[in-house]
Amino acid sequence: MTEDLAADLGPDRTLLLVDDDEPFVKRLAKAMERRGFLPDTALSVAEGRAKALAQPPAYAVVDLRLEDGNGLEVIELLREKRPDCRIVVLTGYGAIATAVAAVKIGAVDYLSKPADANEVTQALLAKGETKPQPPDNPMSADRVRWEHIQRVYEMCDRNVSETARRLSMHRRTLQRILAKRSPK
Repeated sequence: MTEDLAADLGPDRTLLLVDDDEPFVKRLAKAMERRGFLPDTALSVAEGRAKALAQPPAYAVVDLRLEDGNGLEVIELLREKRPDCRIVVLTGYGAIATAVAAVKIGAVDYLSKPADANEVTQALLAKGETKPQPPDNPMSADRVRWEHIQRVYEMCDRNVSETARRLSMHRRTLQRILAKRSPK
């Protein structure tokens, strides 16, 4: 850990990582520990809430979509228990609506997966009104379209007919899109 990073972290270096992707969260915890943080992990909303109640951390990285619910619940609890906690939202489903919701309830930044430990550290330690750098690998137009379709599909409880109606798309066309892999 460099001296500059130690000074940026401050005296309380506790970090809560909430993500249901166990291999990812373990790798991120090790990487963040090498950067001077004291990480603790949670694999569900329930576990994240319990750890946030027991010992509210100075920093948190929370995935929005967890198997047992929405990471926004953990963020709300962290804001309530420790208003100075710096929270970064990390998700594989980058959508403007969820980014806005996360920032409104107190997240300092919003990163799309895959994000590496350097990006997470920069987001956690960013000061003031600094604007983030544009991404090195922005999503393609096809990927943005696919993400939007997936978000609407999830909002419709995975009902193809309802999703097709809301997107003004033929049901069979939607089925073909959903059957394909996500674009890069």
